[in-house]
Amino acid sequence: MTALAVDIKQMGAAAKAASRKLAASDSSVRNSALEAIAESLERSEIAILAANEHDVTAARESGLGVHVIDRMVLNHARIAAMADACREIAALPDPIGNVLDERTMPNGLQIQRISVPIGVIGVIYESRPNVTIDITALCLKSGNGVILRGGKEAFYANSVLAEIAQRAIRSVGLPENCVQFVASTDRSLVTEMLRLKRYIDLVIPRGSAELVRFVGETAMMPAITGGVGVCHTYVDAAADLDKALNVVMNAKTKRPTVCNAMDTLLVHSDVVDRFLPQLADRFGVWGVEMRADDRAMETLNAIAAGQQVVPARADDFGTEFLALIAAVKVVDSMDEAMDHIAEYGSGHSEAIITEDTDAAERFLAEVDAAAVFANTSTYFNDGGQFGLGAEVAISTSKLHARGPMGLREITTYKWVVRGNGQVRE
Repeated sequence: MTALAVDIKQMGAAAKAASRKLAASDSSVRNSALEAIAESLERSEIAILAANEHDVTAARESGLGVHVIDRMVLNHARIAAMADACREIAALPDPIGNVLDERTMPNGLQIQRISVPIGVIGVIYESRPNVTIDITALCLKSGNGVILRGGKEAFYANSVLAEIAQRAIRSVGLPENCVQFVASTDRSLVTEMLRLKRYIDLVIPRGSAELVRFVGETAMMPAITGGVGVCHTYVDAAADLDKALNVVMNAKTKRPTVCNAMDTLLVHSDVVDRFLPQLADRFGVWGVEMRADDRAMETLNAIAAGQQVVPARADDFGTEFLALIAAVKVVDSMDEAMDHIAEYGSGHSEAIITEDTDAAERFLAEVDAAAVFANTSTYFNDGGQFGLGAEVAISTSKLHARGPMGLREITTYKWVVRGNGQVRE
C-alpha cells in the first residue's frame, strides 16, 4: 500500500472516531460551530477572494469551459450567501435524536425508532467552492463526519474554506477530525477513498456525468449517483404567455451553468406562433442559441434569422447544455410533452406553464422527476429555496433520497428497545 493510501485510510479512521463524538454532542454546540464558520467567512473575505482568483486565473489559462469557470467564481454576494446558509442551517430544528415512531408491545417492551446520523459522508465534487461550506454545515448540524475531496480547479479556495471550517470547529470544542479536506489533487486518492467502506458510510459525487458514473461503478459503499439535470419546461396551450416568457427566461438565463437550468423547451402547437417570436427576441438579447426542431424552425426562420437559431440535431434532446443553449420542440398535446420528458429527461426538474388547473395537476402527478413545477421556474430546485438551508446534493435517485438533500436526507434511524427482563418464548 502506498503512503498516500495510508493517509486516506488514516483520515477515514479519524473521521469515524470523530463522528461518534460529534453525534453525541449537544445541538447548541453544533449550532455555535456554524455561527463561528459564518463569522469567519465574513472576516476572511479578502483571503477567500485571493485564493479564488488564483484558481480562476489558472482555469482560464488552461482553457476550462465557461460553465466550469462560472461555477468557480466567488464574490462578496456568494460569500455572504455561504455565511447566511450556515446561519439558516443553525436555525433549523435538530434532525437527530427525534422519536419517529414509538409503541408499547403487549409484553411490555417499549420500542422507539429514533433519528441518528448516517456516520461519515464522503463528498467528491468539482468546480464549486461553496460546496465545501454548504456540505460542512449540513454535516455538522446533522452530526455526521465528512471527508471532502474537491476538484483541482478550485483547490486553493477549497483549502482556505476548509481551514476556516476546521478553525471554527476547534473554537467550540468539537473534534477537529469530524471535517476533513483531502489536501491533494492526486486523482488516485479518489479511488482510495471509494474503497474505505469500513470508515465511509455514504459517498456523494457532485459534478460531471463522468464523475457520477465513475463513483457509481467504483464505490464499495452506498453512493448517491444521480444529479445530472436534463430539465424541461412545457408551455401548454392554456398558458399565460407573459408568465411563460418570464419563467422560461429565468429557467434558462438566470444561471445557465447549473443543473436546474432549463435545457429543453416544449411548446404546444396552438401557441407556438404567438410565443416563440417573443421568446426569440428576449433570447437574442441574452445570446441564447435556440436549437429548434423542424416545426419550430418554420416559425423561427420567419422572425429570427442568424446564428442564434439553428436546426436541432437528434442528440440535442436529452443533453444537459450548462450553457446559453436551449433545444426547442413543438408538440401537439400534453401527452406528447410528457412522453418526450419520459424519454429524454434525467428525473431532475420538470415544469409546466398553464392556466388549466386540471392539466397542471395531471402533469405534477404523472411526470416522474425528483421535483416537478407548475407555473414557476426549475431554477427553484435548490435546498436553500426549499427551506433546507443548503443541500449536499440534488439526487435523481429514488433510494434513499430524492431531490435536494438537506438535513433529514443525511440522517437514518435506529430502533431503541427498553425492557424489564422480558425473554422471547
